[in-house]
Amino acid sequence: MLPPPGSSLLVQPLPEPAALARGIRLLLVRDDLLHPQLPGNKWRKLKYNLQAAQQQQQSTLLTFGGAYSNHLAAVAAAGKLAGFQTIGIVRGEELARQPLNPTLAQARADGMQLRFVDRTTYLRRHEAAWIADLQRETGPAYVLPEGGTNALALPGCAELVAELRAHTPFDYLAVACGTGGTLAGIVSGLLPPEKAVGVAALRGGEFLQAEVRTLLQPVGKEDAAGNWTIHTEFHHGGYARFSPDLLAFIQTFQQRHGVLLDPIYTGKLLWGILQLVEQGYFAEGSTVVAVHTGGLQAWAGFRQRFGARSAWWPFPEPGE
Repeated sequence: MLPPPGSSLLVQPLPEPAALARGIRLLLVRDDLLHPQLPGNKWRKLKYNLQAAQQQQQSTLLTFGGAYSNHLAAVAAAGKLAGFQTIGIVRGEELARQPLNPTLAQARADGMQLRFVDRTTYLRRHEAAWIADLQRETGPAYVLPEGGTNALALPGCAELVAELRAHTPFDYLAVACGTGGTLAGIVSGLLPPEKAVGVAALRGGEFLQAEVRTLLQPVGKEDAAGNWTIHTEFHHGGYARFSPDLLAFIQTFQQRHGVLLDPIYTGKLLWGILQLVEQGYFAEGSTVVAVHTGGLQAWAGFRQRFGARSAWWPFPEPGE
C-alpha cells in the first residue's frame, strides 16, 4: 500500500482584490503539499489502484505518458514507495536518442523501465489487443491508463471533498482538467448544493464533458449536470502551451501568496477562476475553493528547455 499522506488537508485563504470586491471567499487547497513524493491528485488517483494491484497479486505497474508527464513521475515514485516494478510507455520514439529530461531521468532513477514508442503507435494505448501484445513482451502487469484516470481514481479524489467539507462549508470546488478524472471524482463526492468547476488545460477540451459523464456512470452521477461544468476558454494555446500573460500571472501570484503554480494546470486554473470572478460567474458572498493539484516537477524540464534566465522566464533556480 502507499504510505499515508504527509500532512492533513491544508486550506489557504487567497485575498484577491477581485474576489474581495464581490464578497467572495476564495480559498486554495494545498494538495501540492499532501505527500512529499506524490503530491496532489496523483496520490489520490493511485491510492485505490495500487490496492487493487496488490489484491490481484501484480508486481508490476504499466502505464503511459508524454515526455514531461506528472503521471509517469508519480507512478515511478509510487512503485518505489510501495514495492512495485514500473514500466512507462513514453510518447516520442525520438526521445530514446536524446539525453533524458529531468522528469524521465527521475522516473528512471525511481526504477521505472522506459519504453519509447512513436506517436502513431502511442495512439493505440487504449486498444486491448495492443496492450496484450505489450504484456507478452514485458510480462504480466497492472495497467494504469494515461493520467491515472479510471473508475478506481474517483473514490480517492472524492475523499478530498469530504476532507474539505469537514474543514469548511463551500459553494464551488474548482480543479484543472486534463483527462477529467479528478473532476469526476470530485463530482462523485459532492452534496447539493455544492458545485464543481473544471478548467480545461488543453485546447478543444469540450470532449471532456463526455469523458466525465462516462466516468460518473458507474457511481450513478452521470445525470448530475447541474452540479458541475467545464470551462474550455482558459487554455492559453493548448496543452503544455502558455502565454507571456500566463507566466506573468504565475509570477505575480507567487509574489502575492507565496505559492508557485505550474503553467500546464494550476496556473490556468487560477487564471480562469479569477476571470470568472470578474465576469460575475460566482454568486456574491459564496465560497470558492481551488485545488492545487501539484505538477511542479515539470518546472525543471521547462528550465532545461527554455532557460531560467530568458527575459520571458522570470523564475530563479530553486534555492536562489
